[in-house]
Amino acid sequence: MNADIPIAELLAILLGACRAGAWMAICPPFNSRLIPAQVKALLSVGLALPMAPYLRDTLPSLETSALLVSVAMQIFVGVGLGFITALLFAALQAAGDLLDLFGGFQLATAYDPMGYSQASIFGRFYNLVAITLLFASDGHQLILRGFLQSFRTMPLDSTFSFETFSRLLVSGIGEMFLSALQIAGPLICVLFLADVALGLLNRVAPALNAFQLGFPIKIFLVVTLAGLAISMLPGILHALVERAVTAVVRLGGG
Repeated sequence: MNADIPIAELLAILLGACRAGAWMAICPPFNSRLIPAQVKALLSVGLALPMAPYLRDTLPSLETSALLVSVAMQIFVGVGLGFITALLFAALQAAGDLLDLFGGFQLATAYDPMGYSQASIFGRFYNLVAITLLFASDGHQLILRGFLQSFRTMPLDSTFSFETFSRLLVSGIGEMFLSALQIAGPLICVLFLADVALGLLNRVAPALNAFQLGFPIKIFLVVTLAGLAISMLPGILHALVERAVTAVVRLGGG
């Protein structure tokens, strides 16, 4: 039995799957090691299938050298789109790391088997809460929609704008640090005032050894106030998702 396979459409889907696979390897929450590599490969093909009509019309030259260059370009585009999104999501974990640093939890770092690195307590906790809220609020669908929009604004035969990518990268790093300070800033101010109060108490009554008492006091303040900060995470996460989708669309020229 002979089967007629549309080679052009098949190559277009495979090129789109290369971009989607590279994007899923970087972009949260799809970059989790809990998702097997085989599942990510199937999902990348599944994301490229609905965009086949747009991909087929923008297929580059079918020569071997041109196809190899196109595969490398699609992988680079996917990594760039995923990194811009991951950069903004890193603000939540950075905020948790700041709380661990100023609250004294930095000494209790633990090995994170998912990230193959040392992770602090609140940094990892904020990251898990953000991923949970992302799926609960269907924010992952908005991220997927923004990525799929890149197949229209940035076809397979288009050129990648390094100028736009560098500009978005610089602005994304600035927004990441600014968002992290906005999330953890109020709690850091409270911890700083607690250190000032303990310093004044130590000057008044040196025998009390106020700085030794400071560790349980600061831990109590962080645990208490962090619960109030978590109630603000849904609104913050929604704003970060909108910024990430906007940055992806701008990188695609939309």
